[in-house]
Amino acid sequence: MRIQVLQHVPFEGPAHIGLWAAAHGHPLTTTHLYQEQPLPLLSAVDGVVVMGGPMSIHDEAEFAWLRQEKQWLEAVIAAGKPVLGICLGAQMLAQVLGGRVSKNRDKEIGWWPIHAVDVSAEVPLAAWMPERVEVFHWHGETFDLPPGSRHLAASAGCAQQAFLYEQRVLGLQFHLETTPESASLLLHHCGDELQAGGPYVQSVQEISGSPAQFARIHPLVEQVMAAMVLVQG
Repeated sequence: MRIQVLQHVPFEGPAHIGLWAAAHGHPLTTTHLYQEQPLPLLSAVDGVVVMGGPMSIHDEAEFAWLRQEKQWLEAVIAAGKPVLGICLGAQMLAQVLGGRVSKNRDKEIGWWPIHAVDVSAEVPLAAWMPERVEVFHWHGETFDLPPGSRHLAASAGCAQQAFLYEQRVLGLQFHLETTPESASLLLHHCGDELQAGGPYVQSVQEISGSPAQFARIHPLVEQVMAAMVLVQG
C-alpha cells in the first residue's frame, strides 16, 4: 500500500506508523503542508494518514492550505481509498463528511482511558478497538459524528473519540502512533497549553509516560494500518 501522510507542523509526524510502514515494505510519502508542498495525484496514493496539529480546522485565514487539503480529502474519500485521521486529522475528516467541529468542554492532554461504543470483529477498521484501553491524548476541540458514521469510542473527557465511515474512513481523536520521542516534541512545542490546567490535563511527568505505556498502544495502530491494507483491496 502506498501511504500518503499529510503533516501540518514539523513536530507531528507519523511516528510509529512510519516504523510500521518501513518494517512491512509499504512506501510512505509525507506532504509537509506547512511548507505549502503540493498534494499528490490520487493515482499515486493507495491510503492516506492525516496527522494532528495545534491549529484548528477553522483557521483557514491563517493557513490557506487547509482549504485545499479538505478538498483533496473529499476527492480521496469519493475515490474509495482508506483514510486514517488522527486528532486534527479526525476533526478534518468529520467536517469534510458533514459533521461539526467545536471546542470540547475540557482539554484532554495525557494518558486517559477510552471505552468501546460500537465495534465489530467483522469490520476490519473497527476490530482493533478493545473494550477499554488507555491512550495518548492532546486536543482541545472535538467533532460531532458525521452523518452515516459509526461511533466507535468515547471517554469521560470527550464523548466522540472515534468514528468509522463506510468502513474505509477512520477518525481517531486520540493518538496511537505516539512514541516517547514524539511526545517529547509535543511537550517542547505545545507545553504552554498545560498551564491552564483542567480535570483532564496531566503533568509533564505523567504525559511523558513510561516505555510500557507506549508499547501498549503501538500494536493497536499496527492493527489499524493492517486493516487499511485489507480494505484498500
